[in-house]
Amino acid sequence: MRVLVTGGAGFIGSHVSDLLIENGHEVAVVDDLSGGKKENIPGKANFYKLDVRGGCDPAFEEFRPEAVVHQAAQMDVRRSVAEPDFDADVNVLGTIRLLENCAKHEVSKFVFASTGGAVYGEQDEFPATEDHPQRPISPYGVSKLAGEKYLYYFNAQYGLPYTALRYANVYGPRQDPHGEAGVVAIFSGRLARNETSKINGAGEQTRDYVYVKDVARANLLALEKDVPSGAYNVGTGIETSVNELYELLREGAGKDLAPEHGPAKPGEQMRSCVDPALAERILGWRPEVEISSGLKETLRYFGAV
Repeated sequence: MRVLVTGGAGFIGSHVSDLLIENGHEVAVVDDLSGGKKENIPGKANFYKLDVRGGCDPAFEEFRPEAVVHQAAQMDVRRSVAEPDFDADVNVLGTIRLLENCAKHEVSKFVFASTGGAVYGEQDEFPATEDHPQRPISPYGVSKLAGEKYLYYFNAQYGLPYTALRYANVYGPRQDPHGEAGVVAIFSGRLARNETSKINGAGEQTRDYVYVKDVARANLLALEKDVPSGAYNVGTGIETSVNELYELLREGAGKDLAPEHGPAKPGEQMRSCVDPALAERILGWRPEVEISSGLKETLRYFGAV
């Protein structure tokens, strides 16, 4: 299958591209390289340096994809709060323009990288199932939910089949430790440099950490399987506190570096965890990499072990 992967030079998108190629698919990567790295792009992939906000016309016209896996996004929650218009431009309008091209070029499948924690907001139940109330508390969460609603519209109007994958907190090799990145990457980088890490607040806030190669496999299954269009959680259903996470990383790196605690981030979600049961039942996906193993691979990538 000819598959167009947006954001394919980025953390998650590059792992998705690798796995698609390993499984015999022909891949074209679209990335503007604002966050992605050219060295992440698989050698066998076609590459188009394009911004999704433009709709990626040259890639559709030349590569003629049969499916699109949309990983490109403005994913910085703090930036979404500071610049909600920019966030919506990339995540909402960019997605709409891609979907318009999918309808125009008769693309047969659309896989969308959505978000679990940011879509659900403060949860009533743990772990959250897909029918949990959706109460995003950041423009980023709002924009991802809007993307899902547009997918529903394009399915109803044009018959475009789609799968929205609501990611938990994804971690692993190639994650960017700079800026507002995943805490795993930040801690791993600091442990590699023998620097003290800072934990915001008491460190009891929890997240559902899912390994990037498990996430890539969820994208492959969503692409290859004929399943009902809709949203599916991609997580472990297990909560891990920031304190527990740091201790696992510190032990894995064999470093005797105690963390520092700083002030809590205003408005930070205290608990987040998604239930992957529907993805297991419909997609045949379940997380396979335990957190200790995934963290070890991540530490190895950052040179901390």
